[in-house]
Amino acid sequence: MIDKLIEKIQKTGAPIVVGLDPTMKFVPDHIKKAAFEEKGETLEGAAEAIWLFNKAIVDKTYDLIPAVKPQIAMYEQFGLPGLAAFKKTVDYCKEKGLVVIGDIKRGDIGSTSAAYAAAHLGRVQVGSSFCAGFDEDFATVNPYLGSDGVQPFIDVCKEEKKGIFILVKTSNPSSGEFQDRLVQTGVTAGAADEGTGGIAFSDKPLYEVVGGKVAEWSEQLMGEKGYSYIGAVVGATYPEQGKILRTVMPKSFILVPGYGAQGGTGKDLIHFFDENRLGAIVNSSRGIIAAYQSEKYSQFGPVGFADAARQAVIDMITDIDQAFAGVGR
Repeated sequence: MIDKLIEKIQKTGAPIVVGLDPTMKFVPDHIKKAAFEEKGETLEGAAEAIWLFNKAIVDKTYDLIPAVKPQIAMYEQFGLPGLAAFKKTVDYCKEKGLVVIGDIKRGDIGSTSAAYAAAHLGRVQVGSSFCAGFDEDFATVNPYLGSDGVQPFIDVCKEEKKGIFILVKTSNPSSGEFQDRLVQTGVTAGAADEGTGGIAFSDKPLYEVVGGKVAEWSEQLMGEKGYSYIGAVVGATYPEQGKILRTVMPKSFILVPGYGAQGGTGKDLIHFFDENRLGAIVNSSRGIIAAYQSEKYSQFGPVGFADAARQAVIDMITDIDQAFAGVGR
């Protein structure tokens, strides 16, 4: 699947993933009105509204982008109807030829982790049949329970030729409360004194330690184009850390949230990529799907919300292209 993602990035020239993270405040009134007339002001009505919203945006942008990233919490809040809308969105995006990154941020251990992996990336046995659940192409994974939580996902990825993006340095302002904490690490040192038993110690931020583990895990499942099916999440809001982690994880694709509404810009992204402008895919969610609500795209109005989303994608591609041109890459 990582090879398919790379091929689609090269074909579109857009290392962009659109975050399909709908909330009711993003959905225009005329969409809600149509959904509520059919389903009522119920969970079913809300789910229908977000499905209609998603479909319109996908229809206007699928030819420009390689991938989408639905955030499952935005659907779970509407209960079972919301999860049905999530699945409907996943299936429709795949019909349109898009790679689907399920933003699920699961993190548990053992059989629970294996069940999450089966639900989102694999298949579950039902009698003599094997059935796919949500069937995304990639999923995001929280690694802070250690290898016990990550390996079941990797095992399913091996079976299904799918991938994961592991949280390493997230884009939110408080991420540093834990992720920037210095951790003492030991490495074998030939010149170390006898008192350390041949081990030299140094302090590294926790995100760098996690990045090192991602680099180890990535060796288990490599694609044909030089990148692993095991990638990482690193926020655009931390470009210096991104530069470090690009070196730490040379074979891992980086999913980069934080562009646009969270403050990341094209010039912040350069070091997330390799010399071939590969190695990273940048997410924008509300900056695209709610573009019509911003002053920049207000001329489209609520009725033109999907056209505003298309223009926001075009502008994002231009911003990234200009950033690369500015550094001669």
